[in-house]
Amino acid sequence: MLIDTHCHIHESDYPLDADEVIKRASENEVNGIICIGTNQENSILAIEFAKKHKGVYATVGIHPHYAKDGIEGLEKIISSNRESIVAIGEIGLDYFYDNSPREDQIKVLRDQIKLAIKYDLPVIFHIREALDDFWPIFDELDSKDYPIRGVMHSFSDTLENMQKILDRGLLISVNGLSTFIKDEAKKAMFLAIPVDKMVLETDAPFLTPVPFRGKVNESAYVKNIAEYHGAIRNIGLDEISSITTNNARDLFNLK
Repeated sequence: MLIDTHCHIHESDYPLDADEVIKRASENEVNGIICIGTNQENSILAIEFAKKHKGVYATVGIHPHYAKDGIEGLEKIISSNRESIVAIGEIGLDYFYDNSPREDQIKVLRDQIKLAIKYDLPVIFHIREALDDFWPIFDELDSKDYPIRGVMHSFSDTLENMQKILDRGLLISVNGLSTFIKDEAKKAMFLAIPVDKMVLETDAPFLTPVPFRGKVNESAYVKNIAEYHGAIRNIGLDEISSITTNNARDLFNLK
C-alpha cells in the first residue's frame, strides 16, 4: 500500500476526472490520498471531496499566497469538521513569489501553528526561500508540552537544512521533482533523507515524475516516486512502500 500525502485533485480546475484518478491510484496500490486545502474555500472543497471518496482525506489551511486574506473563519471550519481533517496545511512562507506581504505571511503562519497545537493536528509546511525566517517562528512555538508535529512539503533544499528539519522532529515529503532534478548536490540530499523520516507525495497536478513528464500528475504516480527512491537506495518497492506508508499513517493518524 502507498499513500499520496499531498495532492490537489479535488480542485475544480484539476484537468482529469477525479473518479478515474482514484481508480488508477488504487490499481497502482495507492489506497490513501490526502487532498490539501490552500484557502478557506478550497479547504471546504477538500473536506467535501474526502467525504465522498473512500480512502481520501482532507487538510485545511491558508497557503502563504493567500495570507493577505487572513484566517478569520478557519477555526470554525476546523472545529466543525474535526473528524474529517487530518492536518493543517499547506501553510508557511513563500518568498519566491511574495503573493502576500511577508508580514502577513508570518502572522498567518504563526496563527495557524497555534491552531494546530490547539486541535492536536500535524502541520504540512510550505517554505520557499524563507527558512531563515521560518526557524525562529517554529522554535518559539514548539515546546516539550506542545510539540509541533508535521512534514516539510516538497523539500528540495540543502543537506544542512535537511538536517535542521530532522533535528526538529519533522518528516520530509518528496515528490516527482526528485526523479528529474539535475543538481548533483540536491540529488545527494534526496539520497541522504532517512527512509524512516520520509513520506511520499505527488503534489498533483504539478511536478509529474519520470517517466510521465509532460502529462498531468496524478496520485497513481506516487508508485513511480517510491520505485525511484527504492532504486537509489538499493531497497525493494515493498520495503520503501511499507516504511513511508507507516510514517504517513502515524503522522496523520490514518485508519
